[in-house]
Amino acid sequence: MTATATLSGKFQISIPKAVREAQHWEAGQEFVFIPKGKGVLVMPVPEMAQLAGIAKGARTDDVGDRKGGSAAAALFSLF
Repeated sequence: MTATATLSGKFQISIPKAVREAQHWEAGQEFVFIPKGKGVLVMPVPEMAQLAGIAKGARTDDVGDRKGGSAAAALFSLF
């Protein structure tokens, strides 16, 4: 699916309806913007419950968010 949008004078972009529906995105959902070369990857920030088990078997020493950041900051740190 190819879709385009235009950046407004208020630096806002409306996500095309076809994209929102295909991704099941809803108003009020939080997103993270991850710089990738000359572009940006836009991903919804998962709920904490959705993250359960994704690090199964990972080292557990020296983990934690020492800065008290948001779920978006934690997700961003994965990239």
